[in-house]
Amino acid sequence: MGIKFISWILLLHLLCSHGDQARELDEQTEKKSLEIHHDIDRRLMVFFTLKDLKVGKIMQIYFPKRDPSTSPKLWPKEKAESLPFSSNQLSYLLKFFSFSQGSPQAMAMEDTLRQCESKPIKGEVIFCATSLESMLEFTQNVVGSNSEVQVLTTFHKTKSSVTFQNYTIVEILMEILPPKTKMVACHSLPYPYAVFYCHSTESEKNRVFRVSLVGENNGDIVEAMAVCHLDTSQWAPNHVSFQILGVTPGSSSVCHFFPAQDFIWIPKFKTQASSTM
Repeated sequence: MGIKFISWILLLHLLCSHGDQARELDEQTEKKSLEIHHDIDRRLMVFFTLKDLKVGKIMQIYFPKRDPSTSPKLWPKEKAESLPFSSNQLSYLLKFFSFSQGSPQAMAMEDTLRQCESKPIKGEVIFCATSLESMLEFTQNVVGSNSEVQVLTTFHKTKSSVTFQNYTIVEILMEILPPKTKMVACHSLPYPYAVFYCHSTESEKNRVFRVSLVGENNGDIVEAMAVCHLDTSQWAPNHVSFQILGVTPGSSSVCHFFPAQDFIWIPKFKTQASSTM
């Protein structure tokens, strides 16, 4: 059983912090991760600003590709909860999954457990879902137990192995309108079975879009989900998005595309189609 050493969201947390209570990994792990991922800059090409979100805009974007047949699968809640999910039990878990200490798989598991045990930033709630049932339970607690929810995700309409290229925005397919809508973002983490880092903030200044993109090299068509954070005033000054976009906390919106394996959960409601911004 194999797992990838690092995920997209974990990579971002290796390089940046989101607030005063920054999540940190030790320097040795970070150095190892940087050595393995020589093309790390490409993997961070997911950020843009709201003013960039317009038809005809060309952006370099990284979309990781995952083979569903070899990716970790979601376990039923009963099975997932039968195993400890704690860094204190890492030795037991490594033996259970037959991974040796110090192996890439062991390091990935440790990083995931530490990420899931980290403290949330101010105004944020976090939860690592080890099953679909627990993910839905957390989502319902955030958006409201009486709310019917829907899931949004990036969809690749064409098969392609290209992960990084120029994309042109050809259409803004959908904008989630209600400004006070609570949402939950869930990012996949490396683990022997599927684990998702889910989080939601109290800030209501977010906008969600579905965007149609066409790749420059091979005509790859992607219907990508993007979230724009309008209030970045509480973000850490060294957040990697500020470095990439050349902006400072509170001076600009920060948007980012979601890879296909990540989810956005929102209440069901009417949406508005749009082709220009």
